[in-house]
Amino acid sequence: MASGNELEIRPLTSSFGAEILGVDLASDVDDETLGRMKTAFGEYGVIFFRDQNLTPEQHVAFAERWAPINVNRFFRAVDGHPRIAEVRKEPDQKINIGGGWHTDHSYDVAPAMGSILLAREVPRSGGDTLFANMALAYESLSDGLQKTLEGMRAVHSSRHVFGNTAVTRTTGAKDDIAGRIGNPDAATQDVVHPVVIRHPDAGRKILYVNPGFTLHFEGWTRAESKPLLRYLYAQATVPERTIRFRWHEGSIAFWDNRSTWHYALNDYHGERRLMHRITLEGVPIHGPA
Repeated sequence: MASGNELEIRPLTSSFGAEILGVDLASDVDDETLGRMKTAFGEYGVIFFRDQNLTPEQHVAFAERWAPINVNRFFRAVDGHPRIAEVRKEPDQKINIGGGWHTDHSYDVAPAMGSILLAREVPRSGGDTLFANMALAYESLSDGLQKTLEGMRAVHSSRHVFGNTAVTRTTGAKDDIAGRIGNPDAATQDVVHPVVIRHPDAGRKILYVNPGFTLHFEGWTRAESKPLLRYLYAQATVPERTIRFRWHEGSIAFWDNRSTWHYALNDYHGERRLMHRITLEGVPIHGPA
């Protein structure tokens, strides 16, 4: 059994991202240890583990200690494990999964709480993942812009990414994603969320828009929305508000989808990268009032 006394939490920056050392997630993690990890998760937005030799069953068991599992309706599942999504790129494929700034499942009524990504096979170099802190992005804005945004809502959708009209389905890229992303008929939902939310656990105000799934502000056209969204996106990706994680086999990144973005770099052409991802159910999100 892993003991909370053995746990070391090593922040990557003063306020964002932390490595957690001294714990074997394949063992029976005790309640004290789990509690300290949950505190770190809320404080740092994304937590990382190294050298974790988990079976799929152990991966699922760890995830279930946090929240019910959300089965992704677009990703191919790991054979024999329908609750684990496969994030894979083969040496002959050009398109990777997650190759742009986004947060998972913002297109759902109750966005996912978090995602637990386990590296099964990584390239010799490349394939890092970037993370951005959306609480810091919000806090960087002027008081006037914060106040304006707190009264706004934005439309999110999965249609343009996973649906029948997505670029990857209407161009030559269709064959490249075959067998990895599917079920386009399920990409029919649009949802409206506050532009600024209050984190349901940590209580911080979060800027909740993202380039991957946010279409426009409610009541605004896409053309009208674009300049302000671009400005907000630029604030989120200032280097001091981001971190970069280099993967090794057995590494785990566990990020909070409410308070972070992530970006999987596609810089390892000709090599294979295989990851297993479990997504956790969230709750409806609300504005800061």
